[in-house]
Amino acid sequence: MVPLMTSIPRRTYATKLIGSQVALMARGLPKKEPIIGVQDIVVVASGKGGVGKSTVAANFACSMARLGKRVGLLDGDIFGPTVPLLMNVHNEPFVNDRNLMIPAKNYNVKCLSMGMLTPLESSVIWRGPLVMSAIRRLLKGTEWGLLDVLVIDTPPGTGDVHLSISQEAPITGVILVTTPHTAAVHVTLKGARMYEKLNVPIFGVVENMGYNICKNCNHRMDFFHNSLMNSLPRKLMSLPLDSHIAECNENGVPVVIKYPDSAYTNLFTQLAREISEILDKKNSTNPQENSEA
Repeated sequence: MVPLMTSIPRRTYATKLIGSQVALMARGLPKKEPIIGVQDIVVVASGKGGVGKSTVAANFACSMARLGKRVGLLDGDIFGPTVPLLMNVHNEPFVNDRNLMIPAKNYNVKCLSMGMLTPLESSVIWRGPLVMSAIRRLLKGTEWGLLDVLVIDTPPGTGDVHLSISQEAPITGVILVTTPHTAAVHVTLKGARMYEKLNVPIFGVVENMGYNICKNCNHRMDFFHNSLMNSLPRKLMSLPLDSHIAECNENGVPVVIKYPDSAYTNLFTQLAREISEILDKKNSTNPQENSEA
């Protein structure tokens, strides 16, 4: 005889949260509030490592400052900070009487990084909650003063740092950075999808290290063909692979500062002007939001 099968209760799962569930989950999240004195936050991200996010963030911040904007640069990479090297700011920040850190200032940009708070040779070995706490402290435990824009350089991936920033403060928009390499584009596309899910606007993409200009004949040599760049949001600009940029990074002087009349500086200036126009237009149409920040 075939044994009778006993009925097994099935558990069902709702695909959408009801109102009480949303409220319950929101209790554990930080409250998203503007950073005092900061008008706009621009995040530089990718998802992929080694594509030049920090280089773009540092030169973009300096270019905005050259346009007369009040600018801050926050290094969101807790484990591999590079802003101290790129901006030549290594001293530990002072703390005021309200226990707020005073960011260092160089090239007319206020800078803060975990690399300024830990010894150069040490490693930060933290789990997610400590990383989230550090991001909160860097963002809101700092006396930024009055800033037109705070540029945040982010680490590779789509994890704790990105989520923490988006939960802690309103992000005005994101600049994505990638090389035209297929592997980099695929991962950058994941980063773009993440910010879309977080309802954060994407300004566009900076294509980096995709070509080189010969110093002898001025011929352009492209390194990648049949690129998938069209699968990403609109291209803001394309930067070459050039020894001058690498030299500036090593010496702690952004290329837009050391070579103010170069083609690279012109590209970053165009980028800064385009983003600046977007921010100015947003703030002119939202005067209440502008005054609250």
